[in-house]
Amino acid sequence: MSKAERTADTNDAPLAAEGGTTSGKVQSLERAITLLQATADSAPDGDTASNLAARCNLNRATAWRLLSTLEQSGLVERSAVTNRYTIGFAVARMASAAGFDGLIRRAHGTLSRVSEQTGETANLAVVQQLGLTYIDEVTPPVVLSAKWLGRQVPLHATSTGKALLAWLPAEEADALLTGPLDAFTDTTVTDRARLRADLERTRERGYSVCAGEMERNLYGVSAPVLGSRGRPFAVVSIWGPQDRVPESRFATLGPLARAAADEVAQAAQAF
Repeated sequence: MSKAERTADTNDAPLAAEGGTTSGKVQSLERAITLLQATADSAPDGDTASNLAARCNLNRATAWRLLSTLEQSGLVERSAVTNRYTIGFAVARMASAAGFDGLIRRAHGTLSRVSEQTGETANLAVVQQLGLTYIDEVTPPVVLSAKWLGRQVPLHATSTGKALLAWLPAEEADALLTGPLDAFTDTTVTDRARLRADLERTRERGYSVCAGEMERNLYGVSAPVLGSRGRPFAVVSIWGPQDRVPESRFATLGPLARAAADEVAQAAQAF
């Protein structure tokens, strides 16, 4: 091996002096990622450096230096008035360029198993700025089903939407429900007080339900896929026609959706 090759090998190796370990992980980078995730979880108001440091079990000085570096790169922004940090525009720009292939790949096996186990359609929807978009779907071969991929649906009239709303802070949920709540069927909840009560029950049982509220014959259950701070970033749904998914099945299908959502959340940690 030449001297140049030996030098390259040495430069490529993780060095403890640079915050790395022999396992290949870089400690300072891990800390910065943890801070970035905590900042995202503090949306929409953001949080101070001291609070973020406490959340991440970091020394305040270390957290401040990392946040300053992230701010210089546009990954976080600091309010000059409140000194609170929020996610920066650079993150939004990178997110807009990213696809969902990794999440689909990790979640598809779970959806396939749930669909086979229940005999019904299983969906995965991701949280986006103005609501939810379906990105994966598994339908039993013998079932003729509507295709939801790429679609957005009214949040108040679907189990998928209610699973998102129920796990958001109240002010964020209200912000997503601008204007009147349209009635799609005679079971659609259009009264905001009734909807809030429905969302409270949803959190208590761990999953949402929909009994023909957007399309009269479609019934289903959904559960949120939660991030490290308890914020939903996706939703798993199980649904089908009323004759196969009557309300009497909700108590069985709901926990299955909840377990599937937890499984997707664990798989997504490597995403």
